[in-house]
Amino acid sequence: MSETVIRVGGAPVTLINVFDVDASKQQELIDLLNEGTEKVIKNRPGFVSVNILASVDGTRVVNFAQWRSQDDVKATMADPEVQALGKRTAELAKPAPHVYSVVSIHHA
Repeated sequence: MSETVIRVGGAPVTLINVFDVDASKQQELIDLLNEGTEKVIKNRPGFVSVNILASVDGTRVVNFAQWRSQDDVKATMADPEVQALGKRTAELAKPAPHVYSVVSIHHA
């Protein structure tokens, strides 16, 4: 079993996709992301975790995904099933995916 890890360094690789969405479609987008994660994403090589966050005002959804390597991210994004999922999500909301590196962590 894997879980979300946030630490400074190269691994895991984090892809954060922030979706701007009409509040009336937020739950539909969340449902689609959950379904896509269960049926497609989590079966891809290098998958570590996905966390989906919803803004309280209903206008954003954040997909926080982690992968073992940048190559795993690239291969996943090239997969036709993942591209079809991306097209479906883009019909509901405006995506803004980017790969991030953790550069610092602070605790109380």
